[in-house]
Amino acid sequence: MADTGTEQYEVLRSILDERWTCRQFRPDQVPRETIERLLRLAQRTPSWCNTQPWQVIVTSGAGTDRFRKELLEHVPTAASESDFDFPAKYDGVFRDRRRECGFQLYDSVGIVKGDHAGTMRQAVRNFELFDAPHVAIVTSEADLGVYGAVDSGLYIGNFLLGTQSLGLGAAPQAALASYSPFLREYFEIPEHRRVVAGISFGYADSEHPVNGFRTRRADLDEVVTWHSE
Repeated sequence: MADTGTEQYEVLRSILDERWTCRQFRPDQVPRETIERLLRLAQRTPSWCNTQPWQVIVTSGAGTDRFRKELLEHVPTAASESDFDFPAKYDGVFRDRRRECGFQLYDSVGIVKGDHAGTMRQAVRNFELFDAPHVAIVTSEADLGVYGAVDSGLYIGNFLLGTQSLGLGAAPQAALASYSPFLREYFEIPEHRRVVAGISFGYADSEHPVNGFRTRRADLDEVVTWHSE
């Protein structure tokens, strides 16, 4: 008789091991029914007192194109402003991990150290949505504070796992949340909602070199402290 627990573990382990951040998409639209399957998966996310604080705006077709165009026009003219504080700084191992990821990204697209113009071009790719045909904007209820944001982060995690399970690619983007006032005005987001992040998604361009690198994960002894007595 099959060990159901082991089978489920292997399925989840495979999805987690194979998931990666897509930074170049094909233009093909994802069928509405596939997006709805994805959203139903993510909707199973657990939350504090089952509040389910997330609300999601999803763009498609001309809606994505118009948003991308207006976002690109806005970013050079405005200061960044987010609804949640960004990290104050990166020290120690957190700085090291961030730099390692950055070097992998730049190496994949041929940006050498000191190429500030190339670095800037790559940063702008965030606001081009990496040419994705769809973007999801995830917001949380202001009154729920950090716990609503944490729950919305869990939702984003499950959204990413859902894209992997459905053969899609996705890029979670805090960069979009750094222009929260623009998003609020553009999408008519109520003042009692807070922008957590955006997610560009669609079919990955598997031939593009930017999609060829993978980040590593820390070993357990770097993140776990055991107390047995």
